[in-house]
Amino acid sequence: MSIPTDVASLQIMAEVYKKKNLQEILEKTVHSLVEQVPYIHWAGIYFYENESDVRLMAASDNENDLVWESNSELKFPITTSEKETIGVLIVRTREAIAFDVTDVSTLETIASAIGEMGFAN
Repeated sequence: MSIPTDVASLQIMAEVYKKKNLQEILEKTVHSLVEQVPYIHWAGIYFYENESDVRLMAASDNENDLVWESNSELKFPITTSEKETIGVLIVRTREAIAFDVTDVSTLETIASAIGEMGFAN
């Protein structure tokens, strides 16, 4: 069980369920993941603008996204309650074999909550 990921998840979900501003939720998500989970070194949330373009909505570090330095990366679709994929949550680490099954499940829940609750505001 990944306690740091669960702690970050609780902080993020509290913001989602408080019906905060969407941008506040996105910023809280990426910063909580990097601050609370020692092996997540970068997090970002992208939204699709159309079929071929994406826009970075929030990142833990806008200057350095670790795209070329990371050893591992996980991506989670952000979908609305109507099951429309509107974006993606990405987490990256410099460590090899950092993520476990609990991390995957927790991060999937976060991405789902962002899509369903964040757009219900």
